[in-house]
Amino acid sequence: MDEIAALIEPQIPALRRYAVALLRDREAADDLVQDTLERALSAWSGRRRDGDLRAWLFTIERNLFLGAVRRRGRRGVDVGAEALEQVPDPGIDPEAALGGHDVLAGLDTLPEEQRSVLLLVAVEDLSYAEAAQVLGVPLGTVMSRLSRARTRMRSFLETGRTGLLRRVK
Repeated sequence: MDEIAALIEPQIPALRRYAVALLRDREAADDLVQDTLERALSAWSGRRRDGDLRAWLFTIERNLFLGAVRRRGRRGVDVGAEALEQVPDPGIDPEAALGGHDVLAGLDTLPEEQRSVLLLVAVEDLSYAEAAQVLGVPLGTVMSRLSRARTRMRSFLETGRTGLLRRVK
C-alpha cells in the first residue's frame, strides 16, 4: 500500500486543480478527487502496469465528473446558502477579479469536450497524446478541439472586455 501511495500522492494537486476548474467549487472538487482516489484504489489490480498513471487518474476523474453531470441533469441543480460564499470579496482588486471572472465565464461557454482538452493541455500541462488518452479520442481530435477552444476563448475575452468597457462608459 505504501508503494501505491507513493505513486498516487504526487498526482493529487493536479487532480484537485482539474476538479476545481471543472466544478468551480472547492468542496465538490475535494469530493471528486476523493471519489477518484477511491475508484483508483479499488481498480488498482486491473490497471495496466505499463500505462500512464497520470492519464489513468485523469480519465477516472473525468468519467466521474461526466457521470455526475448526467445525474445532475436528470435531477436539476441544487443551489444552497453556500452559494453566497462565491460572492467576491470587495477588497480584491476589481480589474484582477474581472479578468479571472472573464476567464471562468469563457470556460463555461465552451462545450465540455473543448473545456476538458483546454484544461488538460493548458492548465495540467498534459501532452496532446496524454490528453487523447485521457479523453479516449484520436490525437487529431485533441488538436482540433484545442484549436477551437482557444479560438472561442480568445473571441470571448476580446468581445467580453469591449462589451464591459461599453457598459462602464
